[in-house]
Amino acid sequence: MNIEEKILSIAQRTLQIEAETLSNLQAEIGSQFVEGVKAIFKSNGRVIVTGIGKSAIIAQKIVATFNSTGTPSIFMHAADAIHGDLGMIQSNDIVLCLSKSGDTSEIKVLIPLLRNIGIPLVAIVSNKQSFLAKNSDHLIYTPVSQEADPNNLAPTASTTAQLAMGDAIATALLALKGFSPKDFAQFHPGGILGKQLYLRVRDLYPNNDRPVVDIEADIQTTIIEMTSKRLGVTAVTDQNNKLIGIITDGDLRRMLERGDDTHSQKAKDIMSPAPKTISSDTLAVKALELMRTNSITQLLVEDEGTYLGVIHLHDLIREGLV
Repeated sequence: MNIEEKILSIAQRTLQIEAETLSNLQAEIGSQFVEGVKAIFKSNGRVIVTGIGKSAIIAQKIVATFNSTGTPSIFMHAADAIHGDLGMIQSNDIVLCLSKSGDTSEIKVLIPLLRNIGIPLVAIVSNKQSFLAKNSDHLIYTPVSQEADPNNLAPTASTTAQLAMGDAIATALLALKGFSPKDFAQFHPGGILGKQLYLRVRDLYPNNDRPVVDIEADIQTTIIEMTSKRLGVTAVTDQNNKLIGIITDGDLRRMLERGDDTHSQKAKDIMSPAPKTISSDTLAVKALELMRTNSITQLLVEDEGTYLGVIHLHDLIREGLV
């Protein structure tokens, strides 16, 4: 077997073992899992997530997921806990402990200390006969028949199982709490994800000029309005600022191609009625979807028929939504 074949073989074997491990987890989503999730849900405090070694790294990721989905959590390293970090635990907290073996020396020292202060303990463990499993209030079993590395030593399939089970707990809690996209946006205000969840049309269109002509405007006035506002478009409104139509660069080109008398033409003669519009309260990402669906680069913004302005594809590009 050459080096290329060896790489492919090992990589495929790794993914197969981890996929099988995840598949086996589904059978463990039963009454014990439910009771563990209920205990966390009913807790009035925070979830203190702890572990040792690679399990500690997975614990930190679970903490991040919990916090971002409405379950206040703190990471506590199992080794540091017995050297002072136990002080972070409050009386109404609950502990979630991760360990493959459930029998590491740090875990065996930590668990009695938690029991002494009366803190509820939920365990994610791969050994039902372990010290951790036997001394937890709620056991969430993550069976692992073998690790994915060729020596069956490095935590691979076991940490994948812990990570997936942590996600299962987090999403179950999310559903129980009625955590909505609006709640999610409050915890994710930064980056593209945050912008997709909170940025609205009203946050963007006021930065643009507001091209508009009266329905009786002549072609020269219309062209000047479009070029001066540099959006390649102008709205057509009546005397009450009610939106009637839109004129784009394409409408002007088609007029010239037809050879129409530009001196006699009015805005109403070349406009497109019933333009694509969007309300100011709509999420900006929805404006992007509408532009893509209709192969256009701008939308007129209106509320209850009143013309407000224009949102352009360039606005969405600047915000990183494209």
